[in-house]
Parts: sequence; structure tokens; C-alpha cells
Amino acid sequence: MRYAPAPPAEPTGPPEAPEVCPICRGAGWLTKAVPYGDSDFGKLFACRCTQAAQAQKHAERLSQASSLAAFRDKTFAGFVRTVSGVQQAYQRAQAYARQPIGWLGLFGPYGCGKTHLAAAIANELLAHQIPVQFVVVPDLLDHLRGAFAPDSTVSYDQRFDAVKQAPFLVLDDLGTESGTPWAKEKLYQLVNHRYNAQLPTVFTSNTRVEQLDPRIASRMHDPGIQAVIVTIQAADYRRRRAEPAA
Repeated sequence: MRYAPAPPAEPTGPPEAPEVCPICRGAGWLTKAVPYGDSDFGKLFACRCTQAAQAQKHAERLSQASSLAAFRDKTFAGFVRTVSGVQQAYQRAQAYARQPIGWLGLFGPYGCGKTHLAAAIANELLAHQIPVQFVVVPDLLDHLRGAFAPDSTVSYDQRFDAVKQAPFLVLDDLGTESGTPWAKEKLYQLVNHRYNAQLPTVFTSNTRVEQLDPRIASRMHDPGIQAVIVTIQAADYRRRRAEPAA
């Protein structure tokens, strides 16, 4: 099928000498060279250059919505696997990124690499145009409280629903939030919604599963959710990541 370039749009300002697409000659859109009466006659179709630009904008929107800006450098390639005690968690995280089904819990002490691995999973999915949400649990609860402020531009329901219904979610630092009844109930509602909807979720926590809200811990142990719990034994990944493999 041959295409003809659509008429170029009227210029809106001085040109910045961009590289002109050889297919559409800068128009951005094409028409099919078909006879009158064909269902595609006169229709505009996006050129490859326009499709690429649209894909880039879509990727940028996904990135902005993910809250991963502070963690974009956390990748599997940048994770140092020679630190003693992190190899199993690294392998589990990579496998989960390839097939993000069910839940993955990364448990261990401060500095053992949990957040790096969780962010690496999220960045891997984001690179494949899969919408993700990365939230630090105490910050999430602060945002929800802030939604009640008179000057808030986003409603509480909008903020909570965006996290509850995210196609893929990372809940970082679960268990470090305040233990108020309100905080416990909000977290339970969030986890329970994702449990019922079978939505893929990654949790990181400095506590043990048994120390979490019993309702949340029970759901993590349910075989139906396909949850994998990994306990990282590394003492401090941040300080020991240059340590040679044993």
C-alpha cells in the first residue's frame, strides 16, 4: 500500500531546523493512495515519526505518574550481586520482573537492597510501557491525610483509588508507618482491594511478616495470591556492596 504525505500544518513559529522525516516530509501524517470510494480514502494516518513521538510522550506520562523519579537509577544492572546474602533476592526479583504475577515480599534489615530491587522491577516494567506506581507507605499516608486539607486540589478518593487500582504497585517501607487505627485501616483497605482484584504488588519491609497487621500477613500467606516472600540476610548492602563474593 502506497501512502501520500498529508498537507503540512501551518507554521506556528520560527523553525528550529528539525530533522525532516523523509517519509511524510515533516507533515507527520499520511494518506493512503487508494481510489475514491475506498473506506480509507481521505483518512489521515500517523507517520512512523508521529507514532514514535506519541510513544515517547506516553512513556513520559507513565514515568511521571509512577513516582519513580528518585529511583530511576535503581536497575538490575546497577545492583551489586557480589554482596553476601543478596543473590537469592536478586534472582527472585528478576524472575518476577519477567512475569509479574501475584505478590512479591522483600523483607530484611535497613540497607540490605530491598528498595533497590523493588525499584528495579518497577523500572523494568516501565521500560515495557506497563503503568506502575511506586509509593513509600508513610508518604502515601501523609498524602492521604493532606487530601483532607481545604486547599487540596486532589480529592482523597482520587489519590487513594489511583494507588488501589494501579496495574502494578510497589509499597515500600511497609510496617514503618504510624500505628494509628486510621493508618492501619487505610493500609488494610488498600491491600485487601489488591488481594481481591489479584493485582500484582511488591512489598518491602524492615519487619517480619508476622509483625505486620495480621489481616495483611494472612493475605500474604494465602496460596491463591501466589505470594513469594524473600528474606534478605545481607547486613548492609549500602556499606558492603563492594565486598567480593565469598
